[in-house]
Amino acid sequence: GQDPCYAGANDEFLSAHEHYRHQRYKECLVDCSKSFESLIKAIHDKHSWHYEKHYTASKLIASCLTNQLIPSYMQSQFSSFQSLLESGTPNIRNKLGGHGQGSQVVSVPEHLASYALHLTATNLLFLMNCEKDL
Repeated sequence: GQDPCYAGANDEFLSAHEHYRHQRYKECLVDCSKSFESLIKAIHDKHSWHYEKHYTASKLIASCLTNQLIPSYMQSQFSSFQSLLESGTPNIRNKLGGHGQGSQVVSVPEHLASYALHLTATNLLFLMNCEKDL
């Protein structure tokens, strides 16, 4: 069965899927990103690994390496994945906490959202399996 500590990440992934089904592709990427970060934080909590609530995804990924959750050669893989998820959401979001897109409207095509959704599922599963192997 599903580990209850992953409930938040699961809810966010299901929300991403729902956004995808309703052609809300930008929101889909946002929730993919949230679910990925939530899963990493849940794994940290489960093992009492230190992290700050405000950690960016890249800091969380680095912490996964430090704590030997994932092998070092996977770092660029996860960094590229995170860049993909952030491609549909302006990077300003991390700094301001808001979702304003400024003067540039960011458009996310269906095929990119689909790719991100599938990659997120794959990466969530991979991280859960890595955690099982600790």
